[in-house]
Amino acid sequence: MRKLVIGILLMSFGVTYAQNLTQDAFRPSYSSTLSVNNLGGDHAVFGVKSENTGRGLKYEEITGSPYYTTEFQSAKVAENFDKVPVRYNSYKDEVEFQKEGKPMVLPKESAYSRIEIASPKNTLVLVKTNDDLDGYFFELVNGKNKLYKKVKTKFNDAVPAANSYASDKAAFFKNLDPVYYIQTAEYGFIKKPKKLKDILEFFPSKKEAIETYAKSNDIKFNKEENLVKLVAFLNE
Repeated sequence: MRKLVIGILLMSFGVTYAQNLTQDAFRPSYSSTLSVNNLGGDHAVFGVKSENTGRGLKYEEITGSPYYTTEFQSAKVAENFDKVPVRYNSYKDEVEFQKEGKPMVLPKESAYSRIEIASPKNTLVLVKTNDDLDGYFFELVNGKNKLYKKVKTKFNDAVPAANSYASDKAAFFKNLDPVYYIQTAEYGFIKKPKKLKDILEFFPSKKEAIETYAKSNDIKFNKEENLVKLVAFLNE
């Protein structure tokens, strides 16, 4: 009798286990990505302290814009997060994102060191350069040698009129000329390359090939598209 009961229990367990396997096979899978609600950050600040007027100026009181693009754009900010709306503040070197309709600032941490903007396609990378440009760069070329572009915006304070015959000068934002860095695979950064010599000293074994390529392609170091071509060649 005891053997019969054990046999029935074992058969019952087998049927239940098989049913569970079947149910698991057809159960929908769910993404493990986290939403923007799980993303922390500081509140964005939309003003600048004006030393000349003795008060804070809101962005809308200042001519120009501190943003690379004023509109928020969908972007991937980390491997385990869904896409979120972002925009780059090139005056403060901050990436803002929208959380529950409120602008926040993305933490400058390794987990969020690569922001891939969907459209127009751009990639912001947090780069440690150990100088005054340390922070976010636009990645123009990826690979063993990388090309980065730094975009900066400068705040120019308001200037009160010197006398009753003069006029006040309003505060304004000014976009500075972009700065380019090449991060080499072995020797660190080539900062602000201006001429071919700046490149050759980092690649002595490819000196002749680089010189030939630069000459045949009329490489100009003040043209972004030429730098892109040259770094792509260095990666071949």
